[in-house]
Amino acid sequence: MINLNEYFEGAVKSLAYENGGKSTVGVIDIGEFQFGTSTPETMVIIEGEMKVLLPGNTEWKVYSAGQKFEVAANSSFKVRVETPTSYLCKYK
Repeated sequence: MINLNEYFEGAVKSLAYENGGKSTVGVIDIGEFQFGTSTPETMVIIEGEMKVLLPGNTEWKVYSAGQKFEVAANSSFKVRVETPTSYLCKYK
């Protein structure tokens, strides 16, 4: 089954599915957003670019198409997007 998720008044939309594990694929519109995690996550940038502030860091890091980053369970991270950006999020 595929489920539609929508956050931040429609600025972030994703499709959730399971294929040997839970994943979402989505698009983030222009803006700055904070996300919380309940499980470890791996985010892969498909197209575009996002600046990310990971837990415990004080500096933003830029991730572009083909790059990925990991976020620990029970934490939060911030993203800044200057152009619509697509991603794949894999949950562990």
